[in-house]
Amino acid sequence: MAMNRAIALVFAVAVLANLAVIANGDDDKKILVKKVKGKKVCTQGWECSWWSQYCCNQTISDLFQVYNFEELFSKRNSPVAHAVGFWDFQSFILAAAIYEPLGFGTTGGKLMQKKEIAAFLAHVGAKTSCGYGTATGGPLAWGLCYNHEMSPSQIYCDDSYKYLFPCSPGAEYYGRGAIPVYWNFNYGYTGEALKVDLLNHPEYLEQNATLAFQAAIWRWMTPMKKAQPSAHDAFVGNWKPTKNDTLSKRAPTFGTTMNILYGDYTCGKGDVDPMNTIISHYLYYLDLMGVGREEAGPNEELSCAEQQVFNPSSSPTASSS
Repeated sequence: MAMNRAIALVFAVAVLANLAVIANGDDDKKILVKKVKGKKVCTQGWECSWWSQYCCNQTISDLFQVYNFEELFSKRNSPVAHAVGFWDFQSFILAAAIYEPLGFGTTGGKLMQKKEIAAFLAHVGAKTSCGYGTATGGPLAWGLCYNHEMSPSQIYCDDSYKYLFPCSPGAEYYGRGAIPVYWNFNYGYTGEALKVDLLNHPEYLEQNATLAFQAAIWRWMTPMKKAQPSAHDAFVGNWKPTKNDTLSKRAPTFGTTMNILYGDYTCGKGDVDPMNTIISHYLYYLDLMGVGREEAGPNEELSCAEQQVFNPSSSPTASSS
Protein backbone atom coordinates (compact mmCIF):
# COMPACT_ATOMS: atom_id res chain seq x y z
CA MET A 1 0.00 0.00 0.00
CA ALA A 2 2.80 2.44 0.91
CA MET A 3 4.55 1.70 -2.37
CA ASN A 4 1.34 2.22 -4.35
CA ARG A 5 0.77 5.57 -2.71
CA ALA A 6 4.36 6.60 -3.30
CA ILE A 7 4.07 5.66 -6.98
CA ALA A 8 0.80 7.58 -7.23
CA LEU A 9 2.46 10.62 -5.69
CA VAL A 10 5.40 10.51 -8.10
CA PHE A 11 3.01 10.11 -11.03
CA ALA A 12 0.87 13.04 -9.92
CA VAL A 13 3.92 15.26 -9.49
CA ALA A 14 5.23 14.26 -12.91
CA VAL A 15 1.90 15.11 -14.53
CA LEU A 16 1.77 18.47 -12.78
CA ALA A 17 5.35 19.18 -13.80
CA ASN A 18 4.50 18.58 -17.44
CA LEU A 19 1.48 20.81 -17.14
CA ALA A 20 3.62 23.49 -15.57
CA VAL A 21 5.94 23.46 -18.54
CA ILE A 22 2.99 23.69 -20.93
CA ALA A 23 1.54 26.51 -18.84
CA ASN A 24 4.25 28.86 -20.01
CA GLY A 25 1.94 29.51 -22.93
CA ASP A 26 -0.85 32.05 -22.56
CA ASP A 27 -3.54 29.58 -23.59
CA ASP A 28 -3.12 27.46 -20.47
CA LYS A 29 -3.58 30.52 -18.27
CA LYS A 30 -6.84 31.46 -19.90
CA ILE A 31 -9.54 32.14 -17.33
CA LEU A 32 -12.72 30.12 -17.83
CA VAL A 33 -15.75 31.57 -16.09
CA LYS A 34 -19.21 30.30 -15.21
CA LYS A 35 -21.88 30.90 -12.60
CA VAL A 36 -22.90 28.34 -9.99
CA LYS A 37 -25.97 29.23 -7.93
CA GLY A 38 -25.52 32.84 -8.99
CA LYS A 39 -21.86 33.01 -7.94
CA LYS A 40 -18.97 33.54 -10.33
CA VAL A 41 -16.42 30.73 -10.35
CA CYS A 42 -13.38 30.21 -12.56
CA THR A 43 -10.55 27.91 -13.52
CA GLN A 44 -7.08 28.85 -14.77
CA GLY A 45 -5.45 25.88 -16.42
CA TRP A 46 -3.02 23.73 -14.46
CA GLU A 47 -2.54 26.18 -11.58
CA CYS A 48 -6.15 26.72 -10.52
CA SER A 49 -7.61 23.60 -12.04
CA TRP A 50 -11.08 23.26 -10.54
CA TRP A 51 -14.00 25.66 -10.37
CA SER A 52 -13.58 28.11 -7.52
CA GLN A 53 -14.29 31.74 -6.73
CA TYR A 54 -10.60 32.13 -5.84
CA CYS A 55 -9.51 31.04 -9.30
CA CYS A 56 -11.11 34.23 -10.64
CA ASN A 57 -8.21 36.16 -9.06
CA GLN A 58 -4.60 36.26 -10.16
CA THR A 59 -2.73 33.05 -9.40
CA ILE A 60 0.42 32.76 -7.31
CA SER A 61 2.67 32.47 -10.37
CA ASP A 62 1.27 35.79 -11.63
CA LEU A 63 2.54 37.47 -8.46
CA PHE A 64 5.47 35.36 -7.30
CA GLN A 65 7.92 33.93 -9.79
CA VAL A 66 11.24 32.12 -9.91
CA TYR A 67 13.30 35.27 -9.38
CA ASN A 68 11.26 36.13 -6.26
CA PHE A 69 11.87 32.67 -4.82
CA GLU A 70 15.59 33.00 -5.56
CA GLU A 71 15.74 36.40 -3.83
CA LEU A 72 13.97 35.18 -0.71
CA PHE A 73 16.06 32.02 -0.37
CA SER A 74 19.27 33.23 -1.94
CA LYS A 75 21.67 31.20 0.23
CA ARG A 76 19.84 27.87 0.33
CA ASN A 77 22.25 26.22 -2.12
CA SER A 78 25.42 27.63 -0.62
CA PRO A 79 28.04 24.92 0.03
CA VAL A 80 27.56 25.21 3.79
CA ALA A 81 23.78 24.71 3.60
CA HIS A 82 22.34 21.34 4.61
CA ALA A 83 19.77 20.73 1.83
CA VAL A 84 21.66 21.83 -1.27
CA GLY A 85 19.68 21.15 -4.43
CA PHE A 86 16.55 20.04 -2.58
CA TRP A 87 14.26 23.09 -2.54
CA ASP A 88 13.17 24.92 -5.69
CA PHE A 89 10.41 27.13 -7.04
CA GLN A 90 8.81 24.37 -9.09
CA SER A 91 8.30 22.23 -5.98
CA PHE A 92 6.65 25.16 -4.23
CA ILE A 93 4.32 26.13 -7.07
CA LEU A 94 3.24 22.53 -7.72
CA ALA A 95 2.30 22.13 -4.07
CA ALA A 96 0.63 25.56 -3.97
CA ALA A 97 -1.48 24.74 -7.05
CA ILE A 98 -3.34 22.10 -5.03
CA TYR A 99 -4.51 24.72 -2.54
CA GLU A 100 -5.01 27.79 -4.73
CA PRO A 101 -8.64 26.84 -5.50
CA LEU A 102 -9.15 26.83 -1.71
CA GLY A 103 -7.82 30.37 -1.36
CA PHE A 104 -4.13 29.88 -0.66
CA GLY A 105 -2.45 32.93 -2.17
CA THR A 106 -5.63 33.67 -4.13
CA THR A 107 -7.78 35.37 -1.46
CA GLY A 108 -8.50 39.08 -1.71
CA GLY A 109 -6.74 41.44 -4.07
CA LYS A 110 -3.12 41.61 -5.19
CA LEU A 111 -1.89 43.13 -1.91
CA MET A 112 -3.46 40.52 0.34
CA GLN A 113 -2.35 37.73 -1.98
CA LYS A 114 1.29 38.84 -1.89
CA LYS A 115 1.13 39.36 1.87
CA GLU A 116 -0.14 35.83 2.41
CA ILE A 117 2.60 34.36 0.23
CA ALA A 118 5.16 36.35 2.24
CA ALA A 119 3.57 35.35 5.54
CA PHE A 120 3.53 31.64 4.77
CA LEU A 121 7.08 31.68 3.42
CA ALA A 122 8.24 33.67 6.47
CA HIS A 123 7.27 30.70 8.63
CA VAL A 124 9.06 28.39 6.21
CA GLY A 125 12.16 30.55 6.06
CA ALA A 126 12.41 31.00 9.81
CA LYS A 127 11.88 27.31 10.55
CA THR A 128 14.45 26.07 8.01
CA SER A 129 17.10 28.77 8.41
CA CYS A 130 20.75 28.30 9.32
CA GLY A 131 21.36 32.05 9.30
CA TYR A 132 23.13 33.91 12.07
CA GLY A 133 24.09 37.49 12.77
CA THR A 134 27.24 37.74 10.67
CA ALA A 135 26.28 35.20 7.98
CA THR A 136 27.04 36.16 4.39
CA GLY A 137 24.05 37.99 2.97
CA GLY A 138 22.61 38.53 6.44
CA PRO A 139 20.78 36.18 8.81
CA LEU A 140 17.48 36.34 6.89
CA ALA A 141 18.87 35.09 3.56
CA TRP A 142 19.35 31.51 4.73
CA GLY A 143 15.83 30.07 4.69
CA LEU A 144 15.44 26.55 3.29
CA CYS A 145 18.92 25.68 4.53
CA TYR A 146 17.52 22.50 6.12
CA ASN A 147 14.91 19.90 5.20
CA HIS A 148 15.13 17.95 8.46
CA GLU A 149 16.25 18.28 12.06
CA MET A 150 20.01 17.74 12.18
CA SER A 151 20.58 16.32 15.67
CA PRO A 152 17.29 14.94 17.03
CA SER A 153 17.16 14.66 20.80
CA GLN A 154 14.51 11.93 20.65
CA ILE A 155 12.44 9.90 18.17
CA TYR A 156 9.21 11.83 18.99
CA CYS A 157 7.03 8.77 19.54
CA ASP A 158 4.01 9.50 21.74
CA ASP A 159 2.74 6.12 22.91
CA SER A 160 -0.61 7.58 23.96
CA TYR A 161 -1.50 7.46 20.25
CA LYS A 162 -0.59 3.77 19.92
CA TYR A 163 -4.09 2.80 18.81
CA LEU A 164 -4.67 5.68 16.39
CA PHE A 165 -1.16 6.35 15.05
CA PRO A 166 1.17 3.64 16.38
CA CYS A 167 4.85 4.32 15.90
CA SER A 168 6.33 2.23 13.11
CA PRO A 169 9.28 0.04 14.15
CA GLY A 170 12.50 1.85 13.37
CA ALA A 171 10.78 5.09 12.35
CA GLU A 172 11.81 8.39 13.89
CA TYR A 173 9.41 11.31 13.90
CA TYR A 174 11.81 14.22 14.26
CA GLY A 175 11.23 17.49 12.42
CA ARG A 176 11.07 17.30 8.65
CA GLY A 177 9.68 19.51 5.91
CA ALA A 178 9.12 23.17 5.10
CA ILE A 179 7.24 23.81 8.34
CA PRO A 180 8.73 20.89 10.24
CA VAL A 181 6.42 18.07 11.30
CA TYR A 182 7.13 16.46 14.68
CA TRP A 183 5.64 13.48 16.52
CA ASN A 184 4.00 10.32 15.23
CA PHE A 185 0.47 11.71 15.53
CA ASN A 186 1.29 14.73 13.38
CA TYR A 187 2.83 12.50 10.73
CA GLY A 188 -0.32 10.38 10.98
CA TYR A 189 -2.76 13.28 10.60
CA THR A 190 -0.72 14.87 7.81
CA GLY A 191 -0.35 11.58 5.96
CA GLU A 192 -4.09 10.90 6.15
CA ALA A 193 -4.84 14.33 4.70
CA LEU A 194 -2.29 14.02 1.89
CA LYS A 195 -3.04 10.32 1.26
CA VAL A 196 0.61 9.40 1.77
CA ASP A 197 1.83 6.87 4.34
CA LEU A 198 3.93 9.24 6.41
CA LEU A 199 3.38 7.24 9.60
CA ASN A 200 5.41 4.32 8.23
CA HIS A 201 7.56 6.48 5.98
CA PRO A 202 8.23 9.84 7.66
CA GLU A 203 11.38 10.10 5.57
CA TYR A 204 9.25 11.01 2.53
CA LEU A 205 9.16 14.60 3.81
CA GLU A 206 12.93 14.93 3.42
CA GLN A 207 13.01 13.11 0.09
CA ASN A 208 10.39 15.02 -1.91
CA ALA A 209 10.33 18.82 -1.82
CA THR A 210 6.86 19.09 -3.38
CA LEU A 211 5.45 16.84 -0.68
CA ALA A 212 7.31 18.83 1.99
CA PHE A 213 5.75 22.08 0.74
CA GLN A 214 2.36 20.39 0.39
CA ALA A 215 2.44 19.27 4.02
CA ALA A 216 3.32 22.81 5.14
CA ILE A 217 0.57 24.43 3.07
CA TRP A 218 -1.94 21.86 4.33
CA ARG A 219 -0.95 22.82 7.88
CA TRP A 220 -1.36 26.52 7.04
CA MET A 221 -4.82 25.92 5.58
CA THR A 222 -6.14 23.52 8.25
CA PRO A 223 -7.57 24.39 11.69
CA MET A 224 -6.18 22.51 14.68
CA LYS A 225 -9.69 22.09 16.06
CA LYS A 226 -13.15 22.73 14.67
CA ALA A 227 -13.80 25.82 16.80
CA GLN A 228 -10.45 27.35 15.89
CA PRO A 229 -9.25 29.11 12.73
CA SER A 230 -6.57 27.99 10.33
CA ALA A 231 -3.52 30.20 9.98
CA HIS A 232 -4.83 31.09 6.51
CA ASP A 233 -8.23 32.19 7.79
CA ALA A 234 -6.69 34.18 10.62
CA PHE A 235 -4.32 35.97 8.26
CA VAL A 236 -6.68 36.86 5.41
CA GLY A 237 -9.50 37.90 7.75
CA ASN A 238 -11.96 35.05 7.15
CA TRP A 239 -12.01 34.33 10.87
CA LYS A 240 -14.25 36.33 13.19
CA PRO A 241 -12.91 36.28 16.77
CA THR A 242 -15.24 35.54 19.67
CA LYS A 243 -15.42 37.68 22.78
CA ASN A 244 -13.10 35.18 24.48
CA ASP A 245 -10.62 35.53 21.63
CA THR A 246 -10.65 39.29 22.01
CA LEU A 247 -10.09 39.01 25.75
CA SER A 248 -7.23 36.63 24.98
CA LYS A 249 -5.75 39.26 22.64
CA ARG A 250 -6.22 37.04 19.60
CA ALA A 251 -7.24 38.78 16.37
CA PRO A 252 -7.08 38.10 12.60
CA THR A 253 -3.39 39.05 12.36
CA PHE A 254 0.02 37.68 11.46
CA GLY A 255 0.72 37.24 15.17
CA THR A 256 -2.16 34.82 15.49
CA THR A 257 -0.72 32.59 12.77
CA MET A 258 2.19 31.88 15.13
CA ASN A 259 -0.25 31.10 17.93
CA ILE A 260 -2.04 28.59 15.70
CA LEU A 261 1.09 26.92 14.35
CA TYR A 262 3.30 26.84 17.44
CA GLY A 263 1.22 27.65 20.51
CA ASP A 264 3.21 28.33 23.66
CA TYR A 265 6.46 27.27 22.04
CA THR A 266 6.45 30.79 20.60
CA CYS A 267 3.50 32.83 21.92
CA GLY A 268 2.38 34.24 25.26
CA LYS A 269 5.98 34.47 26.44
CA GLY A 270 6.70 38.11 25.85
CA ASP A 271 9.31 39.39 23.42
CA VAL A 272 11.18 36.15 22.69
CA ASP A 273 13.65 35.34 19.90
CA PRO A 274 11.66 32.54 18.16
CA MET A 275 8.75 34.93 17.64
CA ASN A 276 10.93 37.86 16.57
CA THR A 277 12.80 35.69 14.06
CA ILE A 278 9.57 34.80 12.26
CA ILE A 279 8.43 38.44 12.27
CA SER A 280 11.80 39.56 10.90
CA HIS A 281 11.52 37.09 8.02
CA TYR A 282 8.03 38.35 7.21
CA LEU A 283 9.12 42.00 7.08
CA TYR A 284 12.22 41.11 5.03
CA TYR A 285 10.18 39.10 2.52
CA LEU A 286 7.60 41.88 2.15
CA ASP A 287 10.42 44.24 1.23
CA LEU A 288 11.95 41.82 -1.27
CA MET A 289 8.56 41.18 -2.90
CA GLY A 290 7.99 44.89 -3.45
CA VAL A 291 5.16 45.16 -0.95
CA GLY A 292 7.08 46.98 1.75
CA ARG A 293 7.14 46.27 5.45
CA GLU A 294 4.93 49.26 6.15
CA GLU A 295 2.02 47.13 4.85
CA ALA A 296 2.58 44.59 7.64
CA GLY A 297 0.69 46.68 10.18
CA PRO A 298 1.61 47.81 13.70
CA ASN A 299 3.71 45.69 16.04
CA GLU A 300 0.71 44.50 18.06
CA GLU A 301 -0.62 42.83 14.90
CA LEU A 302 2.71 41.18 14.15
CA SER A 303 3.34 39.92 17.66
CA CYS A 304 1.79 37.13 19.71
CA ALA A 305 3.80 38.04 22.81
CA GLU A 306 0.76 38.79 24.95
CA GLN A 307 -1.72 36.37 23.40
CA GLN A 308 -3.18 33.47 25.32
CA VAL A 309 -2.50 30.36 23.29
CA PHE A 310 -5.28 28.31 21.72
CA ASN A 311 -3.82 24.96 22.79
CA PRO A 312 -1.51 24.97 25.84
CA SER A 313 1.19 22.29 25.71
CA SER A 314 0.73 20.52 29.04
CA SER A 315 1.45 17.43 26.96
CA PRO A 316 2.76 17.03 23.39
CA THR A 317 0.51 18.98 21.06
CA ALA A 318 -0.08 19.12 17.36
CA SER A 319 1.72 22.46 17.20
CA SER A 320 5.09 22.47 15.50
CA SER A 321 8.00 23.21 17.77
